[in-house]
Amino acid sequence: MCWEAGLSTEAGNSVDPRSNGLFGVYVHWPFCAAKCPYCDFNSHVHRGPFDEAGFVAAYAAELVHFAQKVPGRTVQSIFFGGGTPSLMDPRSVGAILEAIGRHWTIDARVEITLEANPTSVEADRFRGYRAAGVNRVSLGVQSLREGPLAELGRRHTVDEAVAAVRLAQSIFPRTSFDLIYARPRQTLDDWQDELTEALWMAQGHLSLYQLTIEMGTRYYDLFRAGKLQMPGEDLSADFYELTQELTQNAGLPAYEISNHARPGQESRHNLIYWRYGEYVGVGPGAHGRLLINNQRHATAAEKLPFDWQRKVLARGHGMVTDDVLTWEEEGDEMLVMGLRLREGIDPRRFQRISGRAISERQIAELKAIGFLETLPNGFLRVTDKGWPVLDAVVADLAA
Repeated sequence: MCWEAGLSTEAGNSVDPRSNGLFGVYVHWPFCAAKCPYCDFNSHVHRGPFDEAGFVAAYAAELVHFAQKVPGRTVQSIFFGGGTPSLMDPRSVGAILEAIGRHWTIDARVEITLEANPTSVEADRFRGYRAAGVNRVSLGVQSLREGPLAELGRRHTVDEAVAAVRLAQSIFPRTSFDLIYARPRQTLDDWQDELTEALWMAQGHLSLYQLTIEMGTRYYDLFRAGKLQMPGEDLSADFYELTQELTQNAGLPAYEISNHARPGQESRHNLIYWRYGEYVGVGPGAHGRLLINNQRHATAAEKLPFDWQRKVLARGHGMVTDDVLTWEEEGDEMLVMGLRLREGIDPRRFQRISGRAISERQIAELKAIGFLETLPNGFLRVTDKGWPVLDAVVADLAA
């Protein structure tokens, strides 16, 4: 029986009045076949024997801990991220989903996403994930060109990526895949051709990220040594504008600064983050935001996989951080997350969360230069002109 078959139709979360009722579970699987040179996520290459069932048992134990902290929630989204969750046995995915279902009500329209790399895609494995309850897959394609794939450290070919996308689309109700652009030596014409191909392949959702240099990565070392030339500010802006134009014309407009979807195909899990809802984070390095006794807790787990497992076995959880955010910190986080969205933010909710109103003077100044606008429903949102300088807009409003 599919895990989804017995889902409850109950809705709503009985939490504090500053909540918007959104609640999800993020499951971090930390293992990868190889470490990509641009990646700063908590991912680890593990070689040798591995007791996967024992590791999965630690997830179940940590879920018990969080369920005691935030009982009575309704789960609208579950996301398996990493690392490479598609290296998991489908039975492991099923066991974690069953553990989640034991502790919270599961919404009838729950979105259950699993990230996958094209190199770890097999038809039987994908069918196993679908049988376990996964109803959305996000594929890390990253490029549709062989040379850049190799430079990005990806272990799949273009043909493998295309085959994986087609296979996923034949098995799962909803799919997405990622591409990275504004790469070294990439031209606007190159990107136009590549993105056009991707838009022909995509069914409902695309994540399109400009390459960024993150501290602690191999690309960071190369960049600091002058061995990696990145596009300048003007060219990066041109890449962004071209991306918006092509996706809009193809019927997949941006609903968030790097995410594009047909109406109704947006990532429900990521919307929980951007709309500043609640989410439990389980697994090595996972983060969470939880409302407990009218306070928002920021949680983070031990990053090293087997250290995390030992902590869970010893005390029931792997958390190394559990901070209570001030109202000001909550307000700043809401601005950072919510202004990424095309729908913008509700300034009334911001005031309830932060205890202060957004400065009318700052709003007026940003409107005057065309970076901000007020929608008919009263929401504030960043304009097309303002999106490329989003960080500066957020900083002005948070000041």
